[in-house]
Amino acid sequence: MEPFKVAAKSDPNKVAGALANTIRGDNRETVELQAIGAGALNQAVKAVIIARGYLAPSGVDLLIAAAFKDIEVRGEDRTAIRLTVHTR
Repeated sequence: MEPFKVAAKSDPNKVAGALANTIRGDNRETVELQAIGAGALNQAVKAVIIARGYLAPSGVDLLIAAAFKDIEVRGEDRTAIRLTVHTR
């Protein structure tokens, strides 16, 4: 599955809902978020925190593992941050 691409202007509540629904609905143990830039990373982290609140009543907790990922955007090489969200 492709990572969720999070931008600085992304609504963290909507990203959190998509993240929680993917984990619940698809019974997934990992979901990836991809962010380029500080603003996008901020929104991605907020989304994971919000999703944790959505999933906590079901007994699901979330953990994040972060890594750099070299990608190409419109012909330019960029460095993204890939957040792998694990359930426990």
